[in-house]
Amino acid sequence: MATCRTARGNELTHAHVDPRTETRTAIYRMRGTMTVDLGRAQRTHWQSTHQAHPHMYGDEPSEPAQHAADVFSAGHATAVLHLGAGHGRDSLHFARRGFTVHATDFSRDGLTQLRTRAHQRGLAENITTTLHDARTPIPLPDGSVDGVFAHMLLCMALSTAEIRALVAEIRRVLRPGGTLVYTVRHTGDAHYGTGIAHGDDIYEHGGFAVHFFDRALVETLAQQWNPSEVHAFEEGRLPRRLWRITQTKPR
Repeated sequence: MATCRTARGNELTHAHVDPRTETRTAIYRMRGTMTVDLGRAQRTHWQSTHQAHPHMYGDEPSEPAQHAADVFSAGHATAVLHLGAGHGRDSLHFARRGFTVHATDFSRDGLTQLRTRAHQRGLAENITTTLHDARTPIPLPDGSVDGVFAHMLLCMALSTAEIRALVAEIRRVLRPGGTLVYTVRHTGDAHYGTGIAHGDDIYEHGGFAVHFFDRALVETLAQQWNPSEVHAFEEGRLPRRLWRITQTKPR
């Protein structure tokens, strides 16, 4: 059986991976190939950004994470997967709320910062980290988590095919009745249609590439889920215009 390396606190361990992962990986390699080079460039860019600005988002949790924690609590969730955790301000919030958190990101430095902060705050036992690229299968078994959170991960430099594959993976690892809360920048954002165009509604500004969502894509991703809730909000400078989507896997 294949294994993958995961990090618990500062200790790297090996976890068994379902043999079907190899099949899913092959499928991923055939999808969204146009963004492979861009994805690699983005990984390098985010890695250097985390190195240069370890506190770029501060320590306070995002509003979407606070919402997600309330939703997860209401659904009696215990295990939460945080995709695109970065330096971990939202992962730490979930751990403080009493959840067991599996945090993933493609930035090694971001996850190192997260583990350091978890130790400093006495939360290391509640958080596991895994280096993971969202363009590849999620290294968790089927039906293994109660909630999934992704703040602006799905709207990174991912093709539409890769986004759809990622949401299918999220649905796979969620238990029946589990909830996905994700946020994306949308086509009403001031940066949409400007900057460097990469096709597939992906535009790059200041080195950061964003896939801007339209409502049709949100509706496509909600297929085979219970009816989703879409909440419009603004965040940060410009400001960024986003949707927060909450959808539940049928029981």
